[in-house]
Amino acid sequence: MQHIDFELRGEFITLDSLLKATGLAESGGRARMMITEGQVQVDGQDESRKTAKIRAGQVVGLHGVRIKVLADPSGA
Repeated sequence: MQHIDFELRGEFITLDSLLKATGLAESGGRARMMITEGQVQVDGQDESRKTAKIRAGQVVGLHGVRIKVLADPSGA
């Protein structure tokens, strides 16, 4: 399983934006399709909300990839 650490820039990032920012989806449209198709889990639970707010400490899973969301290092 591949692990990605993603540092937030602010309080949260939407799920579709996170998939695009980490390169797991080549576009926002593709990210939204992956979420709609039930391919994405947040903290081990299927997530169907495309714009779910992902915050520090949460883990997003997709096709053998695990993204750990880290707090904004600047403290913003």
